[in-house]
Amino acid sequence: MVDYPKMIAAINHMEPVPRRIRATIGAHTILDTTRALYVWEWPNYPQYYIPRADVDPAALIDEQHTQRLSRGTVRRHGIRAGDVFRAAAARVYTEDAIPGLSEMVRFDWDSLDAWYEEEEQVFVHPRNPYTRVDAIRSARSVRIELDGVVLAESLSPVMVFETGLPTRYYLNRSEVDLDHLVPTRTRTACPYKGNTSGYWSIRIGETVHPDLAWAYDFPTGQLQPIAGMIAFYNERVDVHLDGVLLERPKTHFFK
Repeated sequence: MVDYPKMIAAINHMEPVPRRIRATIGAHTILDTTRALYVWEWPNYPQYYIPRADVDPAALIDEQHTQRLSRGTVRRHGIRAGDVFRAAAARVYTEDAIPGLSEMVRFDWDSLDAWYEEEEQVFVHPRNPYTRVDAIRSARSVRIELDGVVLAESLSPVMVFETGLPTRYYLNRSEVDLDHLVPTRTRTACPYKGNTSGYWSIRIGETVHPDLAWAYDFPTGQLQPIAGMIAFYNERVDVHLDGVLLERPKTHFFK
């Protein structure tokens, strides 16, 4: 049994999106709607489904290809914006779709340059309305080890509690043994925390464990307590909390 709340939304669950949603390619607005739907294609987070009427009709190019999916038959479309064309970037649901999805458009997230909720850019995927992310300062002791080597030790961690994921422990850089951390070029983004500013592999002797630590120097407003701190993947290191070794969790990050 895991020690954190699981995601509970069922596949194909739908809810209205109460926010204005826009997406662009360059200076071209491809969609602009206040009538989007959240549709959970898997339990961790939803996707936006957009009414076709709220998509620039000149942007959707019918590729004359149909496909039968679990939610109904779709017609595949490309997207054109000025001189830019992106093939197989959108699927338009037809009349046999499950209730609520007929004439809705599901865009591949990365086929568009930027997505916005109201005036705030959203990264990676839509924010899950059922997900809560809290960054809470703590006085509990945290020690991070790998292969018996102490990598970090803190009495003032910031704990990030995110629905569906194990607790992440962010530690001050002065509490991390940087001699074992090797900077990498990896960068990732999170719809709740923002863009990472750095990743590190861990070197123990001659062995290098790739991309096991990261930091957000400029996180989103609600996650400001973690700014500049370093966290490690619990899945690949040993975390001692108040002197007790925690079981390594299993998540979709490492299968």
